[in-house]
Amino acid sequence: MKKLLLLLFCAPAMVWGQRAVGGPCEGCEAIHESQVPFDRLQAFTRLPGVTDSSPNRLGINGVVFQADGKTPAPNVILYIYHTDPETGIYPRKGDEKGWARRHGYIRGWMKTNHKGEYKFVTRRPAPYPDRTEPAHIHIVVLEPGLKEYYIDEYLFDDDPLLTDAVRKRQLNRGGSGILHLNDVGEGMFKAERNIYLGRNIPGYPSSR
Repeated sequence: MKKLLLLLFCAPAMVWGQRAVGGPCEGCEAIHESQVPFDRLQAFTRLPGVTDSSPNRLGINGVVFQADGKTPAPNVILYIYHTDPETGIYPRKGDEKGWARRHGYIRGWMKTNHKGEYKFVTRRPAPYPDRTEPAHIHIVVLEPGLKEYYIDEYLFDDDPLLTDAVRKRQLNRGGSGILHLNDVGEGMFKAERNIYLGRNIPGYPSSR
């Protein structure tokens, strides 16, 4: 009995990584490279390279909802990364390890608060140098009890590379990722995206 009580006392409050969903996801394991322990992550993050005077700043916020589409989902980990605003490459400083060698240093982590809210500030990324894809921000989700999976990238509805054909290819994983940017002045743009756990995610358990 004492041993059982000790195990219960020592058990973590949140358990991730028990069930795989969403299909193949190259690089999604980078979500585990956060230098801040998951239980200490905040709902807000400012990505590297952005200051209060940077041009083309983006403030993106939203609510993560559970599969019912109505109940806020707390304690969900979000990992984002994107290219730099000038060249469209994933910039590196030269000492990166793990997936940072591919994703670069413009990346960040958040954990939704008790209202399911999240927010991040960054600069608008540039498209790849060959301009084969619209500019985008990658996002990976990790919720309690499941392994990490990707959802639709953040895209910008005023991007000329976001053609009708590209729009039709979107799978709406987690809901639409296409953002409408509002110019709030002084080089700052804001947008909102709510995320719906399990929406269009293959293998997602129906009981959640």
